[in-house]
Amino acid sequence: MASLDLRGFLDDLAGELIRVGEPLDPQFEVAALLSEVQGTGRAVLCENIKGRSGARIAGNLLSSRRLAARALGTSEDKLVDTYVARSAQRVPPVPAQEAPVQAVVHRQPADVGALLPLLTHYEKDAAPFLTCGVVLARDPATGQRGMGIHRMMFKGGRRFGILLANPPLSQFLANAEASGKPLEVAVALGVDPAMLIASVVKTGPLGPDKMDIAGSLRGAPVELVRGLTVDLEVPARAEVVLEGRVLPGVREPEGPFGENTGYYFSNTSPVVEIDAVTHREDFIFPALVPWTADVDTLLSLAGGAELLGQLKGLVRGVVDLDIVPGTCSFAAVIAVKGCPAYEVRRLVHLALNLDRRLKSVTVVDDDVDIRNPREVAWALATRFQADRDMVVLGGMEGYVIDPSSAGAAGAKMGFDATRGAGATFDRIALPAGAAARARQVAASLDRGRT
Repeated sequence: MASLDLRGFLDDLAGELIRVGEPLDPQFEVAALLSEVQGTGRAVLCENIKGRSGARIAGNLLSSRRLAARALGTSEDKLVDTYVARSAQRVPPVPAQEAPVQAVVHRQPADVGALLPLLTHYEKDAAPFLTCGVVLARDPATGQRGMGIHRMMFKGGRRFGILLANPPLSQFLANAEASGKPLEVAVALGVDPAMLIASVVKTGPLGPDKMDIAGSLRGAPVELVRGLTVDLEVPARAEVVLEGRVLPGVREPEGPFGENTGYYFSNTSPVVEIDAVTHREDFIFPALVPWTADVDTLLSLAGGAELLGQLKGLVRGVVDLDIVPGTCSFAAVIAVKGCPAYEVRRLVHLALNLDRRLKSVTVVDDDVDIRNPREVAWALATRFQADRDMVVLGGMEGYVIDPSSAGAAGAKMGFDATRGAGATFDRIALPAGAAARARQVAASLDRGRT
């Protein structure tokens, strides 16, 4: 079973957690430190925040597949299979017996920024932003619960701008505004990583409750408690919860903000007014720096593993799929076994249409390590011919934060980098015994350096 809250996850990490005692400014310095050490694949707990006595900030929580496996309570080699199996199950939430997140209550706070160590990430960001708040709401038309991660720009006092470009919350707001009413929301900050993953799973308008998916991913039901000022249930073991309302008909400039594309993005967005802030005693504030390995892992699981499960059910021979790190989930590599060229072409069309974020798909044989960029590049260099093996789709839907399409129509492409039927060339390989012996010797050399 995975950890039931953020604190439990951090406590279980032991050597996988870097503790930072040096004083760091929440404006730029925390984000810079998290970016600097992300290559270690370890989580980080910043314990000395300038101007914030006692405040702690946890980040890089999903900066490696190893940490993601810890978040789901499984091994790294079984990560995708575990995710696919559990995400198909449902573990409904339960009422909480206690609510640590409501230990401290601030009603009608004059300045949310004085209560929380809000982070400013990149040089030209217009303000501090919340980047990993799980926003919860209910559809005023149907009562359906929805949740997702939506960036929120602090505007001072009790107001935040919120980018609501994706369903279901964008539709919930439209339904509320049609009646001239605000949309009640709660923003849970500092949840366990399994819930963070569940919050970005694509479920469709009639899909399952993401709280049920969160329960299945963590192996235990999420404990919920009624909000104090909103008619919503919130995670009782979160670190912080903001309760408020999206104001009907109000749109204001939001951004620029350094997005997951690696570019600044501005928008005219709705506005949230906060009515209450509740939090644990000695709370831990979460950080998720855009365009880092954290985001890559999150999208690879919630998007890549989900797409893999769909494609396996539609195309025989699909073996594995990986969202290419650093591509904002716009590029994927798929491994297949025994797929003829026409099936590879069908696979490309399906993948590019099932996930509207994807702009390119590369299909390789299962002898290629899809998580090794050198091997994927080698397959493209030696098994692909542009006039024969490339698929280009024009007039496709562009993604809202893609600067090359600016949300308008775009193009997508696929590369068939498989050997093809009847190919006779063989990949070079070392004898298995020699390779095993080399691994043994290399391991002893590593031990000798420690």
